[in-house]
Amino acid sequence: MEFDLAFIWAGLIGFAVLTYVVLDGFDLGVGILFPLAGSETDRDTAMNTVAPVWDGNETWLVLGGGGLFAVFPLAYAVVMPALYMPVTLMLLALVFRGVAFEFRWKTQRWKRLWDHAFFGGSLVAALCQGIALGALVQGIKVTGRAYSGGWWDWLTPFSLLTGVAVATGYALLGATWLVLKTEGPLHLGMRRRAWWLGLATLGFMGLVSLATPFLEPVYFQRWFNLPGSAFSVVMPVLVLGAAWALFTGLNDSRDLRPFLAALSLFVLGFIGIGISFYPMMVPPSLTIWQAAAPDESLAFALVGTLVLVPLILAYTGYAYWVFRGKVRPGEGYH
Repeated sequence: MEFDLAFIWAGLIGFAVLTYVVLDGFDLGVGILFPLAGSETDRDTAMNTVAPVWDGNETWLVLGGGGLFAVFPLAYAVVMPALYMPVTLMLLALVFRGVAFEFRWKTQRWKRLWDHAFFGGSLVAALCQGIALGALVQGIKVTGRAYSGGWWDWLTPFSLLTGVAVATGYALLGATWLVLKTEGPLHLGMRRRAWWLGLATLGFMGLVSLATPFLEPVYFQRWFNLPGSAFSVVMPVLVLGAAWALFTGLNDSRDLRPFLAALSLFVLGFIGIGISFYPMMVPPSLTIWQAAAPDESLAFALVGTLVLVPLILAYTGYAYWVFRGKVRPGEGYH
C-alpha cells in the first residue's frame, strides 16, 4: 500500500461518498416510503423528521463530486461520459424532491402533486445512484485516456440489480429512521416494514456479493486468494452481526439500535466495494495514481479540505443534536 497524497485523497473522496450515502440515504428512504405513511398527518410528520437536515446531508455529494473533479480529473473525465444518463436523472430527481419540500407546505390544491414529486424524486434518485454504482463496479471501457464504451453500457442486469438493491436499502434506512424519530401508528407501521425491508436488503446484498467476483478477474482474485480470502470469512460474520442487531432492536423496541444497524450494513457494503476496487479508481484499468492530479494540486486542495471537512462535520453534528428526539404531529417545518 502506497501512502501518499493520491492515496489520502482517495480516502477522503471515499469518506465523503460514504457519508453522503448513510446520511442522505435515510431521507431518500423516507421519501420512498412516503406513500405508505398513511394519513396526511403521518406524511407531514415523516417529512418533518428530515426537513431540518436533508439539505445539509447533500453537502457531502457536492464535496465528493467536486473533490473528484479537482483531484482525480482523469477519473472524472472518464466516469461522467459513461454515466451521463443516470447522473443527470439523479440530479433532476433531487431538484424535484427539493422543490417538493418547499411547495407542498404552501398549497392545498396541489399538495398531492408535490407528494408525488417527493416520492418520485426520492425513488428515481435512489435507483440512479444504485445503477451508477453497478455500472462502475462492472467496469468502464477506457482507451488511452478517454471513455470508449457505448451510450447504454451503464444499463445491464447487474446495474439494475444494484439499483433496486440500493433503493431497498435506502427504504430500510428510512424505515429505521422513522422508528427512531416518531411515535404512534407511524412508528408501529414503519417497525413492521423495517423487518421486511431488512430481509430484502440482506437478500440483495447476498446477490450482489455473489455476482461481483465474477465481473472482473481481479475481483475474484481479491476475494478468493490469500490474504484477501480472509475478508470472505470476516465480512459475512460482520453482516450477520449487524442483521442480529437490526432485528433484535426492532423486536425489543430499542429505537436507536435498528437505525445504527442499518447504517452498519451500508458501511460494510461500502468496505466490500473498496476491497474489490483497490487500487483502482476506475475499474478495471485506471488506478488511483494514474487518475490523480499533480502532487502540487493535491497538496493545495488538501489544505483547504482539512479546514472544510471538520467544519462540515461540526455543523452537521450540531444540527442533529439540536433536532434530536421524537417529532410529534403538528411540530416542525411549515
